[in-house]
Amino acid sequence: MSWLKALPLLLWLAALILVGWILGQLPLATIVQSITKLSLEQWLAWIALNLGIILLATERWRVLTNILHVPVRFGELLIIRQAGQTVSFITPGPQFGGEPLQIYWLCQRNRLPIHCALLALGLDRFYELWVNFGVLLIGVLLLLVSPIAEVVDSQEISLVLLLILLTLSLFGWLILKQPERVFGWIKRVARHWQHHPRLQNIETHWQRLGSDVKRIMEERKPALLRAFILSIVGWVGLIGELWLLLSFFDLELDGYAFLVIVVSMRLAFLLPLPGGIGTLEATMFWAFQFLSLPTTGAMGLIALMRLRDALVLMAGLWCLRIMQTRG
Repeated sequence: MSWLKALPLLLWLAALILVGWILGQLPLATIVQSITKLSLEQWLAWIALNLGIILLATERWRVLTNILHVPVRFGELLIIRQAGQTVSFITPGPQFGGEPLQIYWLCQRNRLPIHCALLALGLDRFYELWVNFGVLLIGVLLLLVSPIAEVVDSQEISLVLLLILLTLSLFGWLILKQPERVFGWIKRVARHWQHHPRLQNIETHWQRLGSDVKRIMEERKPALLRAFILSIVGWVGLIGELWLLLSFFDLELDGYAFLVIVVSMRLAFLLPLPGGIGTLEATMFWAFQFLSLPTTGAMGLIALMRLRDALVLMAGLWCLRIMQTRG
């Protein structure tokens, strides 16, 4: 077995060891007790908010597919998205891995041309990444001017996030303004496989993709703006969910303390461990200890977040099963 094939197994092993070590330090009975104290209204509010976040992300993708005049039903996109997200969750890395399957399902099940499927998914992921890194950069910059700036060194993190954001913006600008240059680069990279039957028409697909991009920029700017607004609203929902979970454990934080938890949590998901397993738990305990907050709150917060992940993962596996059965 080559080291590339062994790397995912090693990352999963490291994640599980880290989780096992953390769980070994926790009073599990206290965690269960803190969760069972939640009222029915709190459970329903939390579930409704998470469903709203998922539906907002699916609606953004629907808007982007409609731009290409190849509309796909909302329910179909929801199933494809959740099935792909499940693969991404279990894939080592920062929430990527299910995109090839999503493109395959769009092409095979919904008869989308490959350039349309690539563009629809590419725009969706671009919006998600750009807004995620943008909001994260704003959070880190706010920490730089906060009273805790001398304790938490955020300069290096903000510089890295800024470079990532600029790289994404540059790539998006090249796709919009000079797609032929990007195609030339892709063609050079793929020259060794240019005789493969699936790549013989790649130039035609790229030319069609370039013309679609130009048409979108000329005719569908309001729809692009609507997709951007949906991305922002989705992030507001993520922040609202964290605030709601903290309120369940009577944790009243000021703005800077809340920022520390938000930034720490999002940075944990960027580390190359599947689903942030282990890193999220370690980061949350560090943040709560740094802020002198009760560790019982961190325990309950982690438990609810992992319960949400488990439920979403189970729903995603069901969606994955549906797509396999249909295939």
